Amino acid sequence: MSITLNHTVVPARNKQASAEFLADILGVPVHTPFGPFIPVPIGSMTLDYADIDFADRGTTDITAHHYAFEVDDDTFDQIFERITAAGLRYYAEPHHPHRVGEINTSRNGRAVYFDDPNGHVMEIMTTPHTDH
Repeated sequence: MSITLNHTVVPARNKQASAEFLADILGVPVHTPFGPFIPVPIGSMTLDYADIDFADRGTTDITAHHYAFEVDDDTFDQIFERITAAGLRYYAEPHHPHRVGEINTSRNGRAVYFDDPNGHVMEIMTTPHTDH
């Protein structure tokens, strides 16, 4: 049996604004709303943004999640350019943001982290390069 991740729900204070934020940074479209969700396509899956009360659980708290996107070098450069053009704070290490204003190169590739408007930690990373 083959298993593929189809979608995941991303809690947001404003699902439309949050979906547009990530779509703009990644350079992807926002899809037509589907039920209570605003889908953002990522490869063969979607991140389905939902207002935090979509499940009628009566909470207004958002627990920050981490979403990592693996991209090629050219796409990394394009996304990083949009991050800096938007004036977003970015950092090289995600735990208690360390090395603010730096790119992580410790894994034979590049990675950078930034926060979305809901406090979710977003990461873009390149495939590690192997030297032969």
